[in-house]
Amino acid sequence: MTSLTFADADTPAIPVHVVPEAGLEAWQADAPAAWVTLSEAQGFSGKLGQTLILPGQDGAIDAVLAGYGTEAARARKRFALASVAAKLPAGTYRLAGLDEVATLAEESLGWLLSGYKFTRYAGKPADGALLQADPRLDAPRLEAIAAGEVLTRDLINTPANDMGPEELEAAAQTLADRTGATCHVIRDGDLLAENLPLIHTVGRASPRRPRLIDLRWGGTGPKLTLVGKGVCFDTGGLNLKPGGSMALMKKDMGGSATVLGLAQMIVDTKLPVQLRVLIPAVENAVSGAAFRPGDVLTARNGLTVEINNTDAEGRLVLADALALAAEDAPDLIVSMATLTGAARVAVGPDLAPYYTTDPAHAAALSAAAHDVRDPVWQLPFHAPYEDMIEPGIADLDNAPSGGFAGSITAALFLRRFTGGLGYMHFDIYGWQPSAAPARPKGGVGQGARALLAALPKILNL
Repeated sequence: MTSLTFADADTPAIPVHVVPEAGLEAWQADAPAAWVTLSEAQGFSGKLGQTLILPGQDGAIDAVLAGYGTEAARARKRFALASVAAKLPAGTYRLAGLDEVATLAEESLGWLLSGYKFTRYAGKPADGALLQADPRLDAPRLEAIAAGEVLTRDLINTPANDMGPEELEAAAQTLADRTGATCHVIRDGDLLAENLPLIHTVGRASPRRPRLIDLRWGGTGPKLTLVGKGVCFDTGGLNLKPGGSMALMKKDMGGSATVLGLAQMIVDTKLPVQLRVLIPAVENAVSGAAFRPGDVLTARNGLTVEINNTDAEGRLVLADALALAAEDAPDLIVSMATLTGAARVAVGPDLAPYYTTDPAHAAALSAAAHDVRDPVWQLPFHAPYEDMIEPGIADLDNAPSGGFAGSITAALFLRRFTGGLGYMHFDIYGWQPSAAPARPKGGVGQGARALLAALPKILNL
């Protein structure tokens, strides 16, 4: 696993002067003449991401200029200085010229995350540009957030042959062992004995046996339960996906990876909550034991579900887990899942749509997402669409026909299993389709940092 930490505070550090386009003249007025001459000769204008190394008389790096562009340019590109970090040779650096602590924190976190590389199968971590934390920052908190994001990315990036239900359980147990949490697992046939029938049904076709992972940490404070979809590979079941749609299905456990990363952040930042993490871990496979279109299944809470598409299995395993979560009457239930293609059509890969019926929760989350540059977007629990998930033959339909409002109807389906308790649902993508600053192509966390920042207000901590 990649370790992303700040450089030792006592190590001599090369200053990185952050210069916006509008601040270029002010920087030139105070800078040594040789630096000004070199920057002009190299055409340095302060454009976002522009990088210029300033050598000393001995040829070693004396300082670095980092273009910070305009406010409009920064609004379009998160973690702008991460692109600068990627261009610098190995060494220790410190940021200079950023006055706002929130901005400094954002760029410092981005610098840390720029060091992430998935190297399990090829390559090795590079000796990159280390950053020395500004003394105004809460450096341990930023390192904890980076470590949680690394956990999420590594789990999603690991292919399904090495990340099945058993390996996902092992990842949760490793987190529990490190943090002092407890981890209880209900496996295979015991799922039926423990009244988790939908998890068993979805996972029974695979030789990699289904299970429910139940992690708990903390003995005081509000009760927070995180539920993550852990479909370690999704063939679509008997409604088999075409090959092109199956290519990224190793990431269908992205919800579980995200809640585990968030759980690690919560524990390492010592958020005063009673945390529970529930992960239904399955592989949706094809065999004679696979569940079928037209089947009617009964969930943990007694609701019946008509199966109109076996490729809408994520909401089934989440249904049992949510019903179990509700029995403990937590103050807040949060589900995260790579649930619908409809969400991607609506908001694209970079935004995580979320659902809540509490305006105060929505306001807190939206403000936090803006502050920490972890974009989310609220979609509605639109009550008139409830009729779309009621097929008549059973209480619920797992895949309403027509194709309209797919993300909303999935969220409404899940809400039926939460017992009327406080509930938020995130329909994430969990994948960065092309490289961006601090986010290489591959698995990525969505919504976790925003939620971490919002939880103190949401839970009145």
